[in-house]
Amino acid sequence: MSDLHLSPLDRLLLIADQALRGLPGGSRSAQPSPADATPQADDLTAEERRHAAALMRVNHAGELAAQGLYLGQSLTARTADTAAHLRAAGAEEKAHVAWCRERLAALGGRASLLDPAWFAGSVAIGALAGLAGDAWSLGFIAETERQVQAHLDEHLHRLPAGDERSRAVIEQMRRDEVRHGEDARRAGGRELPAPVRGLMRLASKVMTTTAYRV
Repeated sequence: MSDLHLSPLDRLLLIADQALRGLPGGSRSAQPSPADATPQADDLTAEERRHAAALMRVNHAGELAAQGLYLGQSLTARTADTAAHLRAAGAEEKAHVAWCRERLAALGGRASLLDPAWFAGSVAIGALAGLAGDAWSLGFIAETERQVQAHLDEHLHRLPAGDERSRAVIEQMRRDEVRHGEDARRAGGRELPAPVRGLMRLASKVMTTTAYRV
């Protein structure tokens, strides 16, 4: 069924289903994690493992938020083509959530205690972006992915040198996010005003700083 024809109850159930899949114990991804085929050094110190786990907790929160954004936008998309585009990108975000969750567990870490809030807030923001119209909604995706790319680049520099499995996960996510942004621009996404881009950066900074610790 197209998202354009879902009843209010169907939309609520879809949001609940996606939230449960992203929380600890949620479903595994059908796509194998890039970490699975990557050799891992066994000499990470306790502090390196703690730091790597904190970075992956931030990435898990960010990917869960991205999934919420795509879901909210798909529920308020004006056309079936835009809704389908958002669903396809959202499916890859589900894989990213699962990869980060698996890597967190391997490092002995935990997900952010605020993950439900990140997800719910992102669904609401995504729905508002969708209500602004498909061109603005797609532009919101393009800007989000541009900022996510910068965030992942920073994490690649901050990861412990020996954590090749986390690095493999982040590098694949980065490639996917770049493609999502390019696809959104090609689909007609409009450049967002500078004040909106600034607010997005501020909100992202709050989330990443908080998720690293909580």
